[in-house]
Amino acid sequence: MYAVIGAGPMGLATARNLQKLDIPFVGLELNSDVGGLWDIDNPHSTMYETAHLISSKRMTEFAEFPMDDAVATYPHHTELKRYFGDFAAHFDLRRHYEFNTRVLSLTPDNSGWQVVTECNGEQQTRHFAGVLIANGTLHTPNQPKLPGEFSGRLMHSSEYRDPSVFKDKRVLIIGCGNSGADIAVDAVHHAKSVDMSLRRGYYFLPKFIKGKPTDSLGGKRKLPRKLKQRVDAAMIRMIMGKPSDYGLPDPDYRMYESHPVVNSLILHHLGHGDIKARRDIQGLNGNQVDFVDGEQGEYDLILMATGYQLDYPFIAREHLNWPAELDAPQLYLNVFHPQHDNLFMMGMIEAAGLGWEGRNLQARLAALYIHQRQQCNAAALQFAETKRQKATTNLDGGYNYIKLARMAYYVNKDAYLKALHQHIGELEAGLQQSAPQPVAAT
Repeated sequence: MYAVIGAGPMGLATARNLQKLDIPFVGLELNSDVGGLWDIDNPHSTMYETAHLISSKRMTEFAEFPMDDAVATYPHHTELKRYFGDFAAHFDLRRHYEFNTRVLSLTPDNSGWQVVTECNGEQQTRHFAGVLIANGTLHTPNQPKLPGEFSGRLMHSSEYRDPSVFKDKRVLIIGCGNSGADIAVDAVHHAKSVDMSLRRGYYFLPKFIKGKPTDSLGGKRKLPRKLKQRVDAAMIRMIMGKPSDYGLPDPDYRMYESHPVVNSLILHHLGHGDIKARRDIQGLNGNQVDFVDGEQGEYDLILMATGYQLDYPFIAREHLNWPAELDAPQLYLNVFHPQHDNLFMMGMIEAAGLGWEGRNLQARLAALYIHQRQQCNAAALQFAETKRQKATTNLDGGYNYIKLARMAYYVNKDAYLKALHQHIGELEAGLQQSAPQPVAAT
């Protein structure tokens, strides 16, 4: 029996792939239902009322369970909560889950993992043959210490729910990732003023080009990496202009070397003066904020859109091959532990355009490996050797990703999918060889 931790998109994909291969499992979910962070009613969710998917539905959905045609191209979070609920119902996955169950600890034993859980105040200790961790990466806020003391309200984007919090306030947003840009646009319609502090530049993409979702364009003809970076950056400059045209710093890195911001409204409001661009913070004193360019501003509320840290509090870092000096565990394909053959990190991955189907393929490979390892299949033995030797293999596709904690588990979609498909093909070939052969008629 295996344990799957989490019932968000990755947990459900993992459960579905174990189900396909008749691998017994129990799902452990902290909330009362499926959906993970996409269920805003989940007390552990970091969702906000105005949130929409930043990738288009057809580039994101599970291949075997497409979203309804009536769903918007970039669905609202309520549509996605419904989608995952329907997915779980269609494949009868809820019956495998224990809800309202917190995982307290994972420790290896002689033949698997000892898992301690708590439900309704009662603790339970069980042995599982293996564990697939799929509880997500957006739980623990990254809150860097600010230089000085602020007398107004200081909050992280993880606490943000609706724009009423900004009503009649002078607001400073720190950071401009996708959530930061969304929240700044929300604040414009409620706050007295909105400023945004950035220490580095971003690439901004529109959600639509000629009526088509941006992430659905291109790809029919593969360009060499450097040429693609130049061509796509030039196209975006032609459509959107440069960030410096709006008062923002220009990126000092090439296109695709960090996750782009898919939001053209932020530039619209910057161009209309609804949002004022600020540089990095030098110091805080009461309500006053000093910026590194010598400018100052006074604020009632500072919202830190500074992202999240990887955090798996129920398992020691040493069991994840996670050195103290690194920002992420060192795992082959961001999933497979070099030594443990029965521990899998599901969904610890970011890649532009990978979608949930790419993560579903990740789950397919993990399930195939479990199944074929149980059969002592030669392909599984070879894969075990590969993951031991290549735990630190960098699947960046030659892109020089910027050195940030959130980029520590970023991969290039094409390089990653190529590796997944190769290994899936090898293990599926072994699956066919180990399947019972029909008896010839006599």
